[in-house]
Amino acid sequence: EVQLVESGGGLVQAGGSLRLSCEVSGFTFDQNAVAWFRQAPGKERQGVSCLSRNGQNRYYQDSVRGRFTVSRDNTKNTADLQMHGLKPEDTAVYFCAVRPFGISIYSGDYTIWGRGTQVTVSS
Repeated sequence: EVQLVESGGGLVQAGGSLRLSCEVSGFTFDQNAVAWFRQAPGKERQGVSCLSRNGQNRYYQDSVRGRFTVSRDNTKNTADLQMHGLKPEDTAVYFCAVRPFGISIYSGDYTIWGRGTQVTVSS
C-alpha cells in the first residue's frame, strides 16, 4: 500500500522550532521528488519546499527561505522539514507529497499525498 505519514506537528511559540517528518512506504522513494505544502484555514494550499530525488536540488518559498530546511534520507524512506524562527503566519496543516522525476512547487504536479500534520504558532 502506498502511504505517506507526516508527524512532528504541534503547538509552539513564535520564534520556536519544529521538525516535521514524512515516512513513506509502498513505493520506491528514491525515484520520486518530495515536497512540503501547507494549508491554512480558508486559504489555498501552497508549496513550502521541494527536494529532488537525490537531494541535490531544492527550492524554498520566499517566506520560509532561511528559516526552513528540507532534507531526505532515501535509506530510511523519510523526508524532513526543519523549521526555525516560526511565525504565527506559519500556522497551517503541513502535507508531504511525492512525484516521479523532477521537483515542482505546484500542488497539481503531485499525485501521492499524506494526510497532514497541524502546526500552530502562537504569538
